[in-house]
Amino acid sequence: MILPIVAYGNPILRKVAEEIDPDYPGLEQLIADMWETMYASNGVGLAAPQVNKSIRLFVVDSQQVFESMEPDDEERDKYPDAPGIKKVFINAYIKELGGTPWSYSEGCLSIPKIREDVQRPETVTLEYEDESFELHTETFTGLSARIILHEYDHIEGKLFIDHLPPLRRKLLQSKLKDIASGKVKVHYKMMR
Repeated sequence: MILPIVAYGNPILRKVAEEIDPDYPGLEQLIADMWETMYASNGVGLAAPQVNKSIRLFVVDSQQVFESMEPDDEERDKYPDAPGIKKVFINAYIKELGGTPWSYSEGCLSIPKIREDVQRPETVTLEYEDESFELHTETFTGLSARIILHEYDHIEGKLFIDHLPPLRRKLLQSKLKDIASGKVKVHYKMMR
């Protein structure tokens, strides 16, 4: 089932999400719904707070980014994580950030029609559980690391706009107010 995306301004996007255990009700269906919602919204990642669940859960599919590139696309060679990942992350915590910070234009399903260059570390080492609650510690790089860090921010109550310089955030205020008040139209379901 396609779930509505929570719009900027909803307080759930500013809460630090809670850990869950294997007994979390309807988890398997929630994960399936999150995948379906993400793809229907043309996203590459989706965190549970974005579907109104304040839990430490997010999904990432960076494979589709690489699949959309032409085989001879020079962009492909810039990212060491090709062909990308498709994973579920539960109860994730950052263990280490590394590499040279780099800038990339990010957007967010909860903040539609705004894209901004955001600096993020090149690599992230994450401890997380998969959908079977098996524990993993893994290092990600490139676009996969960026998407993970973006989604991780959501479970920590942060948004990509928090990484922008204060003046840039101030310049976005009227657009953000329009999103919060439901004035911005998108092709996917949203809730305020």
